[in-house]
Amino acid sequence: MTALELIAAGEPDLDAVAAAFDACGAVAPGALRGTWRGGLFSSGGGLAARLDKLNWYGKRFHDDEDVDPLLCRSADGGLYSYDGMGLARLREVTFRGVPSAAMIYDTQPIIDHFRRVTDDVVLGAMDAKGQPRILYFHLTRVE
Repeated sequence: MTALELIAAGEPDLDAVAAAFDACGAVAPGALRGTWRGGLFSSGGGLAARLDKLNWYGKRFHDDEDVDPLLCRSADGGLYSYDGMGLARLREVTFRGVPSAAMIYDTQPIIDHFRRVTDDVVLGAMDAKGQPRILYFHLTRVE
């Protein structure tokens, strides 16, 4: 399956998601500017459950030094930057052999690695120290 087919599938096999992530090309940090709506490839425990509880919406990339990593939806439908895990910045980081944009949390041992699907769609792999597996997600640019 292609990355776009996996996104449409909702909860595909995570091995297929990992393979699609590895097949996608690099994305430059500057290409991520703007607001992105996110979606998870897995639900349930761990980090996915925490994001669901926060009503996670996506991410906002202002510039390389200023990223809102957890953009959430409030009860009234508005968006806000959840600051309980701090802010983040963008850098190019080599992950699984590919140098590409990565979001590094300022105060958490977490790096989100990104790969390009289209100019307005990326796959993400959240690598969190102490977590047993990678959390895969996708982002679609909304502005």
